[in-house]
Order: sequence, then C-alpha cells, then structure tokens
Amino acid sequence: MPYHKDKQQAFQAAQQGVNEAEKIYLSLDKNSPEFASELSHLKNEINEAYQQIENALEVASEHQRNRLEQYKKDLEKIASQVNKEEE
Repeated sequence: MPYHKDKQQAFQAAQQGVNEAEKIYLSLDKNSPEFASELSHLKNEINEAYQQIENALEVASEHQRNRLEQYKKDLEKIASQVNKEEE
C-alpha cells in the first residue's frame, strides 16, 4: 500500500474514532438506567480514539498533525467532562 494511503487511512481512523466518541458523549443521559454502561462505552471509545490518534501521528503530514492535535484536545475536554460527571 502506498505511503500516502497509509497516512490517509490512519488519519481517517482517528477522525472516525473522535467522531464516535463525541456522538456517544452527546447522547449520554444521566437519568438513563443505562448511564453507567454508556459511560463505560464512552471511556472505551475515548481510549481507542487516543490510540488511533497516536498511530496517525506517526505517519501524519503537517496539516494532518495539526488536526490530530486538535482532536486530542477535543478528547481531553470530553474526558474532563466525563470525570466531572463521575464525581
């Protein structure tokens, strides 16, 4: 597989991981009986997205690198909110 496809696929995987984590976060309902399960699922998605970002950063172009760093910040905000929810 050509190098540029590896870069693009790694970037897209990271992007999708972050989008999925954001989607789950936005759908969380504290009053739901499944809240604890949903929260656990969200934590797993956040961890997977972090890993995908780290993988993508290894081969990223400069433009992709900037966007991936922003994705990390976005995930950190979500993780921080999740930690507040648990307090």
